Amino acid sequence: MASSWLGVGVLILAALLGSATAQAGGYGYGGYPAKVAAAPSTAPEGAPAPPAVPAVPAFGFYRRSCPPAEHLVKLVVGKAIRNNPGVGAGLIRMAFHDCFVQGCDGSVLLDPTPANTRPEKLGPPNFPSLRGFEVIDAAKALLERYCPGVVSCADVVQFAARDAAFFLSGYKVNYRLPAGRFDGSISLENETLAFLPPSSFNLSELVQSFVAKGLDVDDLVVLSGSHSIGRSHCSSFSDRISTPPSDMDPGLATILKGQCPANPNITNDPTVVQDIVTPNRLDNQYYRNVLRRKVLFNSDATLLTSRETARKVVENAVVRGSWERKFARAMVKMSLIEIKNAANGEIRKNCRVVN
Repeated sequence: MASSWLGVGVLILAALLGSATAQAGGYGYGGYPAKVAAAPSTAPEGAPAPPAVPAVPAFGFYRRSCPPAEHLVKLVVGKAIRNNPGVGAGLIRMAFHDCFVQGCDGSVLLDPTPANTRPEKLGPPNFPSLRGFEVIDAAKALLERYCPGVVSCADVVQFAARDAAFFLSGYKVNYRLPAGRFDGSISLENETLAFLPPSSFNLSELVQSFVAKGLDVDDLVVLSGSHSIGRSHCSSFSDRISTPPSDMDPGLATILKGQCPANPNITNDPTVVQDIVTPNRLDNQYYRNVLRRKVLFNSDATLLTSRETARKVVENAVVRGSWERKFARAMVKMSLIEIKNAANGEIRKNCRVVN
């Protein structure tokens, strides 16, 4: 056992020394809890501790049952982003898409089965654009090697999003994340359309979809900043460049018309960067783009349609370091949506199938 943990330590050290500032691509949307539970109780001697059932997830949840858990996920995410920077945006988006459907329970990871041929991952908001499943698989496989049956897939998704934000922001988005979520077993395609806000939503519709999940207007504006990275299919905004009048900056509209077909379809639907200024960095440039009307989606442009949200856009655009701190808090808050515990969840051995 001692040699195994030594090997883990070497891997962690390699990850920390080898991590580099990452770039982004892929697809992306996008406060701390007032009180969190204490760390789980100790395990039986000689065996990993089973996950406890806190009232809410706890910071340092795996400190005893799987000490290197968070570092192992970070190692896998860092390597994946270095090999393919675009996957980082996908991991952040995956956390959002997981939490808004059935809560933060890893249900977005489940593959189709004869009993459930249409899970969440095949829903229109997720297929074929959602990315990063192979990174979650790799992280879970490593965790199962060192801490079998301990770390939930739901926690891996949230850890991976946190680590992707860390690398893609040039280490500016850096936060502790409570853990202890259990994995869900329900995953339905039609719920993706019911709960995930599309890019065509206006402000009122966006606010309602966020409030339904316990998030407020500030969370909406802050999490929208994840559109600072990633790519989008032309079909997601084609109406804004093909049907005048549009509030999009004419110069951007002209560029996009040169990159997108007039009528995108399933066989001809290329992708473009969401942030034309700093496409490879998770930063507050998104808010400057909103103010200049250089954004793709109606859900971005609509942030200027109320005095409250427009003020928040300006604050995030001009106050250095403010948005990164608020994004970290909002990601933690989002990660606590409708979490599962031992009574209604499990710890999957394979993130793609229920036990």
